[in-house]
Amino acid sequence: MAGSADSLKTIFYALGANFAIFVAKAVAAVVTGSGAMLAEAVHSLADCGNQVLLLLGVKRSKLPPTPDFPLGRGKEVYFWSFLVAVLLFTVGGAYSLYEGLHKLAHPEALRSPWIAVGVLVFGMIAEGVSLRACISEVNKVRDGRSFWQWFRESRKAELVVIFGEDLAALLGLTFALLAVLACIVTGNPIYDAIGTLGIGVLLIVVAIFVAIEVKALLIGQSIDADERAQIRELIAAQPEIAEVFNVITLQLGEDELLAVKARLHECHSTQATVDAINRVEKEIRTAFPSVRWCFFEPDDHN
Repeated sequence: MAGSADSLKTIFYALGANFAIFVAKAVAAVVTGSGAMLAEAVHSLADCGNQVLLLLGVKRSKLPPTPDFPLGRGKEVYFWSFLVAVLLFTVGGAYSLYEGLHKLAHPEALRSPWIAVGVLVFGMIAEGVSLRACISEVNKVRDGRSFWQWFRESRKAELVVIFGEDLAALLGLTFALLAVLACIVTGNPIYDAIGTLGIGVLLIVVAIFVAIEVKALLIGQSIDADERAQIRELIAAQPEIAEVFNVITLQLGEDELLAVKARLHECHSTQATVDAINRVEKEIRTAFPSVRWCFFEPDDHN
């Protein structure tokens, strides 16, 4: 699992790229009158706000436990990530659909369209750099899985959001570029409206997929299935353990909670039982440092 420092680096890459792209797109939208360019400018501005929210979520998830939040606030990053998905749907997708429908009803010829082309190419390069940085972090944790499988199984909400945003941004820029080029070649501004509608649909689809993945973590999802199986195998292999009944896990941001119900080999005293449990817990934390909370229940039946 990538560390929080890696996640922060990825977020800052995306924030810097999106702010530079927003400024360029906004200027080009004013100069050319392109609806697709305006939709992309709003999209980039929304992405900037999204990355600020993710930074806030990561920071607040590091707050220490309190009596009101005894397990810490690690899951708070999921709330802010879900809010990002909502904003991507509304501010990005819904606005683009509105702008596309408006341009469809009232088409306007583009002014200085080659400026838009230059800005879009710049945007694609900047987004490509951001996406490459994100993919570099994803490759550290996907363990040979396809990107789609990693997206569906990942417990790193902020990385899922950045990956979804960057991919949507790059595809959206491609749509906008094709729309502007079609307008230049044909002289028909209707293609600009079609490109804007395509961007809106793309953003809404990506927002829905991101929201579905983050919702599972927000509700309370277990840790990665492979890691869960490895933890169970480690516990079963300990000499103090006679039988493992249940292993329950919960992802809490960067931290993990583990609850174990198992039968110990016969211990001749209460202190011997406590020592046996402590040794098992130490082995778990040594092998899996992300397990911050460990609760062990000794029992003789399931």
